[in-house]
Amino acid sequence: MQNAGSSATGYGMAGKVRNVYRGKVLKLNVERVKLPNGAMVELEVAHHPGGAAVVALDADGRVCLLRQYRHAAGGWITELPAGKIDNREPPLKCAKRELAEEAGVTARYWKRLGQFFSSPGVFTEVIHVFLARGLAPCGSAPETHEVFEARWIPMAEAAAMAADGRLQDAKTTIGLTWARTRLQAESRAGAVGRART
Repeated sequence: MQNAGSSATGYGMAGKVRNVYRGKVLKLNVERVKLPNGAMVELEVAHHPGGAAVVALDADGRVCLLRQYRHAAGGWITELPAGKIDNREPPLKCAKRELAEEAGVTARYWKRLGQFFSSPGVFTEVIHVFLARGLAPCGSAPETHEVFEARWIPMAEAAAMAADGRLQDAKTTIGLTWARTRLQAESRAGAVGRART
């Protein structure tokens, strides 16, 4: 994903950077930045290594959704298998690890659906979204801080949940919407191909 800032124009370049917190996941800086309008401002920026989310589609047309406890969200929410990128690993490697750990499956076929900023006003996190098919069971190994149960739901039902606001997790809503669009395009292309034969 191309950053909105441009080193060619000098905009979006941090001048003075003051680190105020460094944790296991986040680094919080106060950064003095020149904006495109010429103003110099101090911005609070939370740096995050990014993550990957997986829309795992099984042979019966079901997707894996986790009912997961999230303290920061105030309780249980429904979301796709996903996790943080470790040690600057490729996003696909992260996606494969998280799918195995959380859904207990591996996938033979992978398709990159896209990537997005989760909250670009203050957060550098980019989430990469993948569609996984050709699933096979493996041993799941959730981390100790993860409390969830995996459920397999028909894709049409999951997409409807994303479309009508029943899901509160942004990566899940985006991932399911992108996956449904991809699957519909593949279905139309297949129908056109069959019509020509």
